[in-house]
Amino acid sequence: MLDGLQEILYTLRQNKLRTALTAFGVFWGIFMLILLLGAGRGMQNGVYSDFGSDVLDFIVVYTGTTSVAYNGRGVGRSIELTKDDIAAIQQKVPGVRFISAESQREGISIIYEKKSGSFGVYGVPDDYFKIKESIPFSFGRKINSIDDQQIRKIVVIGSVVGERLFGKDVDPVGKNIRVNGVVMKVVGIFYDKGNRGRDSERVYIPQNTYQKLFGTSNKIGSIWLRPKEGVDGFELEKSVIALLQQRHQVSPEDKRAIRSFNMAEPAKMVNGLFLAINGFIWFVGLGTLMAGIVGVSNIMIITVKERTREIGIRKALGATPFGIVSTLLMESILVTAIAGYAGLALGVGLLELVSFGLRSAGANLPFFQNPEVNFQVAITSIILLVLVGALAGLVPALKAARIMPIEAMRAD
Repeated sequence: MLDGLQEILYTLRQNKLRTALTAFGVFWGIFMLILLLGAGRGMQNGVYSDFGSDVLDFIVVYTGTTSVAYNGRGVGRSIELTKDDIAAIQQKVPGVRFISAESQREGISIIYEKKSGSFGVYGVPDDYFKIKESIPFSFGRKINSIDDQQIRKIVVIGSVVGERLFGKDVDPVGKNIRVNGVVMKVVGIFYDKGNRGRDSERVYIPQNTYQKLFGTSNKIGSIWLRPKEGVDGFELEKSVIALLQQRHQVSPEDKRAIRSFNMAEPAKMVNGLFLAINGFIWFVGLGTLMAGIVGVSNIMIITVKERTREIGIRKALGATPFGIVSTLLMESILVTAIAGYAGLALGVGLLELVSFGLRSAGANLPFFQNPEVNFQVAITSIILLVLVGALAGLVPALKAARIMPIEAMRAD
């Protein structure tokens, strides 16, 4: 084994320029593939970050005014959702995993000692945070069912609200603030990156507390839902809209009275877009890589031709076809593996350097964040590269093994 390796290294040293050019073709192919994959992942991370801290399967139902007369009811009628609508959905529409109301008032005065600000106040039950399950809480806890049942005067506040009232990185849990003139205790602080961080300017309070504070009775602003796993969110959305139209005497053709937003729709479009982008990246990257592999095959053909006489002498002295094939294959694999690993290491290192630079500079690019390469993909690329490199050297090696000693001695 050691003798074979020494022979391979000697052969490569005898043709330094040819070996270097061949290795560079393989190196450049894997290097470009890694860079393209990392850039594609960076674009995907940037686009998905625009979705905020929300899950990608939620549905929001909200209302407006009627635009179509129906059952003797005129145009311009205002539609208002209630808690009874949520109960009806739970009873009559199968496939709902979580459902929650949301009510809101904007421009509410929030005061702590001598500091104050104007923010949106949202009344929600505890199930609301099962739909917004990805929102991280840096301090404290979420609203729970007991808070709602006992109409507790507690709040969870966004990080922007916390910085305005208490300062940056200060734990406000347990402190009292005034919400619309009513003293309430802070029990948690969260960061929601939705709407480019503007969703962190919110104050959440229990739904029943909200209704008592603002006198909204049974009315709610919107309904949030998540389908069960395996349930078609688009069909669920249609069923919910149809039920609400029936309950509120709204025409099925009326698109303004009861409306909805399904996060699965933009998520589906983005997934399709990045599937196409990743396919194009692999096509270009593998094309570049194959150019390097073709170079390896051509060099092996030239090597076999140059060493024809040597191979004939070795066969005359008793060298087996397997020994000849294995030696030539090892030469191909060695060049491919070393050059490929160097391209992989440099590509990953460059992506990490770019990612570190973006984090250090505090850059928040709208469509590019944290370029990276999946470790499994990187290792798979190297393994495939070595296998293809072996195949590239196999045909010339088999040709060399079939050379008759007498024919080899006559070669120029």
